[in-house]
Amino acid sequence: MSRSTILTTATRILLPLMLLFGFYILVRGHNDPGGGIIAAHKVGAALDHYGLAEGMDKAKKEQSGNTRWLIGVGLLLILLSGLIAPIFTNGPFLLALWGSTELPAFGKPGTPLLFDIGVDLAVIGVTLLIIFSLAENEEEEA
Repeated sequence: MSRSTILTTATRILLPLMLLFGFYILVRGHNDPGGGIIAAHKVGAALDHYGLAEGMDKAKKEQSGNTRWLIGVGLLLILLSGLIAPIFTNGPFLLALWGSTELPAFGKPGTPLLFDIGVDLAVIGVTLLIIFSLAENEEEEA
């Protein structure tokens, strides 16, 4: 399959912006609309564009070892964010705890941000796993 020069060039320019936008949605998600799932979809779309522009083989080679790792770390962070309140405050599982200091661009950090980061990593891992599985099936049929 031949690659499009326009798509390749546009992806090289837009990929960092799409990843930065996904990060912005992630860190603002616990205070404004957005969060882990929406940010992960933006990052997943950026990586999918990269795979289409540069070839799925190259994208798979660069990321395939990380997909299951991303899912595992994401689920671990989700669990950890839920266990912080019961361990330290005797509160219920997934109780939101907030820091006292407001950070620029982040707002007040807390367990919802940790939860969102976990969701983001898990969804990015699942998205990449699905994209690479679909690419493998397409290659086998061809």
